[in-house]
Amino acid sequence: MDEKVRIDKFLWAVRLFKTRNTASDACNAGKVKIRDVNAKPSREIAIDDEICLVLETGLHKKIAVKALTKNRLSAKLVSDYIIDLTPSEEYERIVLLQKMRSEQRERGSGRPTKKERRKIDKLKYF
Repeated sequence: MDEKVRIDKFLWAVRLFKTRNTASDACNAGKVKIRDVNAKPSREIAIDDEICLVLETGLHKKIAVKALTKNRLSAKLVSDYIIDLTPSEEYERIVLLQKMRSEQRERGSGRPTKKERRKIDKLKYF
């Protein structure tokens, strides 16, 4: 395939976004870059382009395009179309952030008191 594909369509097709509309919104918000330049949703990509994007989870993902497709792929076939260049430290950062966002209490300790809840809120949001 020597054709070029729109960036929003490609990101949707390789399952980086659930809908094409969210991929388009990410492009408009400046969260998708091709060679360190913000990409509009209509920007066409080619093979060997490097794409940096920020996903909804806050993950800064970097991919290289191996092949182009306009149709949505099954999850098994995605690795045939992109190469994940994201460093492992970035995945570890996201796991750590998710652990920090969720709170855990000892089993049987009951609901937090008003004072404890305020402390928890202060840690979580400030």
